[in-house]
Amino acid sequence: MDSVDLEVLRSTVRWTAAGHRTLLVTVVRTWGSSPRPEGAMLAVRDDGLVVGSVSGGCIEDDIIDRVRREGIAGTLPETIRYGISAEEAHRFGLPCGGTIELVAEPVGAASRLAELLDAVENGRLVSRELDMASGEATLGKADATDGLRFDGRTLWTVHGPRYRMLVIGAGQLSKYLCQIAVGLGFQVTVCDPREEYTETWDIPGVTMVRTMPDDTVMEMKLDERSAVIALTHDPKLDDLALMEALRTPAFYVGALGSRRNNQARRERLREFDLSDAQLARLHGPVGIYIGSRTPPEIAISILAEVVAAKNHVTLPDILQVEGAKAARELAANEASTCSPAR
Repeated sequence: MDSVDLEVLRSTVRWTAAGHRTLLVTVVRTWGSSPRPEGAMLAVRDDGLVVGSVSGGCIEDDIIDRVRREGIAGTLPETIRYGISAEEAHRFGLPCGGTIELVAEPVGAASRLAELLDAVENGRLVSRELDMASGEATLGKADATDGLRFDGRTLWTVHGPRYRMLVIGAGQLSKYLCQIAVGLGFQVTVCDPREEYTETWDIPGVTMVRTMPDDTVMEMKLDERSAVIALTHDPKLDDLALMEALRTPAFYVGALGSRRNNQARRERLREFDLSDAQLARLHGPVGIYIGSRTPPEIAISILAEVVAAKNHVTLPDILQVEGAKAARELAANEASTCSPAR
């Protein structure tokens, strides 16, 4: 669940508690290209105030206009479809042939959104089953692999953090990286046994643990929806955690450092009987090459690579730090060699 949809839940619960009627709109099906995926949410208050999105903007405008003209008088969910004709697709800003189906739910006590929000904010992954005939919702446990389902009678959605991230080290870079990672929808844990770093940690929404990193890796039982990023520069902390992480199915394992330091790290890890295939999974130097120098820029570089891995995008070597810097050095050497003598 990304931060936009979490804000939709928060706003809906807040508006309802304040006495407003609210319409919760969820994308349940798309055909062709769509600006927002299935499960994306929009909340529209009875006065037209809105948070979230289900399209590029035109569908939102139409729903807001309806609410302002007609109010939110109903109590039962309904299905709405946009973009069936070429004329509608053009009107609502959908790509050619695109169609989007939505469930519009007038929020009430039976929606159980306050309970859902509380569970999500406490890091739990929750399924919500909405009965279209009664408007009643039930909540239950969900697996990270569960997805949205809609058969016309029942809407099943999944809410909460689907991906986990373990960050080794609580330094300044970690603070920027964790803030962005939380916004990307990761359930973030920071591990650092050094009191001088953890005592000043102040990033909300992040779990801090002070155990040894390799113990934390094993305790978390990392799976295919887990990422590990080592940022301490201390082999006593980074190496043991990386050794354990590379033996798990984690979709991303990376470590900060120069090309020389990462080569030395790989040699040290080889002594722990890691295979060539396991070592090849290590991203290091971590991140994509954007010329980053400051902690916020480095955090963006790292998370861009993490998101690419999460989305199964293979980046060419020229975009990765090692490949980009090697190419720059080669180009500089060739330019120097070809320059005429003066």
